[in-house]
Amino acid sequence: MLRLVAGDPVVLFDGRGSAWDGRIAAIARGEVEVQVEGRRGEDRESPLPVTLAQAVSSGERMDYTIQKAVELGVGAVQPLMAERCVVRLSGERAQKRVAHWQAVVGSACEQCGRNQVPEVRPLLGLREWLAGLSASPGLRLLLAPGAALRVSELEPPAAGVILLAGPEGGFTEGETTDAERAGFRGLRLGPRVLRTETAAVAALAVLQARWGDI
Repeated sequence: MLRLVAGDPVVLFDGRGSAWDGRIAAIARGEVEVQVEGRRGEDRESPLPVTLAQAVSSGERMDYTIQKAVELGVGAVQPLMAERCVVRLSGERAQKRVAHWQAVVGSACEQCGRNQVPEVRPLLGLREWLAGLSASPGLRLLLAPGAALRVSELEPPAAGVILLAGPEGGFTEGETTDAERAGFRGLRLGPRVLRTETAAVAALAVLQARWGDI
């Protein structure tokens, strides 16, 4: 907005699927007046509903993962605390990080032109989250370098995908077992071990190319 002047065109969106063309009428300190010119009818949401359940990674890695996930059409982000998470969050600090990640989501929507803002859900422990999952027909995938299952072997999901990705050190054997008991299938992306900030982004790109809108 700092680079814009009165008369420049802008696009407004409400985060719930509506967008409007507008033009800046005036700019004052801390305030911008926009003349709305017309509603847009475009839909940029993916036909493949995906929830990314991402174990918290450190620093900018988590921001990067969330930003790129939004660009790749993810429908919701569920941050998780796992045993090998480098960052430990709880209480007010956890709430502040979730609010920060929601801001990252909003900025990513502005950049990529999405007019529906995905939700960053409250931070949960992995086992707490697994215990609270409802029985749904969606495909549940756990990113696991040692798994045998490949994307090419998957059948199209009946109702979306829940993609579970681990922290820097990966999930422990016990956590992996708990996820499998909750219906998650281990998925291998290739012969190389990917960093946590790469794995989810790569998986989302492959899933969108296979069943989404890429």
